[in-house]
Amino acid sequence: MAARSARNDDPLAPVTLAVGQEDLLLDRAVRQVVAAAKAADPDTDVRQLEAVDVQGGTLAELTSPSLFAERKVVVVRQAQDLSADAVKDVKAYVGAPAEEITLVLLHAGGAKGKALLEAARKAGAREVACAKVTKPADRVAFVRGEFRAAGRSATPAACQALVDALGSDLRELASACAQLAADVEGTIDEAVVGRYYTGRAEASSFTVADRAVEGRTAEALEALRWALATGVAPVLVTSALAQGVRAIGKLASAPAGLRPGDLARELGMPPWKIDRVRQQMRGWSSDGVAAALRAVADADAAVKGGGLDPGYALEKAVVTIAAAARSR
Repeated sequence: MAARSARNDDPLAPVTLAVGQEDLLLDRAVRQVVAAAKAADPDTDVRQLEAVDVQGGTLAELTSPSLFAERKVVVVRQAQDLSADAVKDVKAYVGAPAEEITLVLLHAGGAKGKALLEAARKAGAREVACAKVTKPADRVAFVRGEFRAAGRSATPAACQALVDALGSDLRELASACAQLAADVEGTIDEAVVGRYYTGRAEASSFTVADRAVEGRTAEALEALRWALATGVAPVLVTSALAQGVRAIGKLASAPAGLRPGDLARELGMPPWKIDRVRQQMRGWSSDGVAAALRAVADADAAVKGGGLDPGYALEKAVVTIAAAARSR
């Protein structure tokens, strides 16, 4: 049977290839195909299999024509782990897919199972990128996209605050976005995020850093103790402190007279971040930045094994940084 043609953005394409290791995105790719199939035919038969369940001949059995010509969705997870016989069957199938059947292959990417990946691409499979979201900026972009998909407006600072509060788990971030979109009217801003995720946000290493570089010693120490008590790794706190102090130094030494867009490119910061750092740097001097950087370096060495008490080392750094913030 000749291969059906389909646009690459059509969930009902004969073959969908979801590539990556981000579980949330992989699950969403499957749900999108299943939803589209059930919208076309509520009686769609959905079969989900792990690679170990697919042997030679399994795919032919699942995709054989039905007496009642029913629509099917066949999902194969961990396709990179398929046996040689199963890979041979899949490669043959993607070249001539059956009518009323949608095959979804979930593949981790990489070298393992690369021949199957290339065969599906060559056959014109619809591809969905599901790579791990590892960069903080990409997680912020993910949150922004979640709010946009929900038809809601959220400020850049709110998106950043949510990532700071909840961390790297995309499922948790997606759930939080859904909750805020359902519960909050109007624009979602940083204050809203703080109100909903007070305990989580206050435990953020970035909250500790913000309070320290603003010279708010007592609040920074309170945030630090809460962060450590709730399991935030000391090394994440030193990293956040370093980023906060470096941002102060970078903005203080930036060329004068640059337009906001040029300044953002020069410093590698989004405009909203520059506005925040500009407010934080009001009490800083060049000597203060140098003292703060030395304090961060000492704390970093201590929490990585050079000291006996990481908590004490962090408290000492926070006090020094907060004092440096009032050095002018």
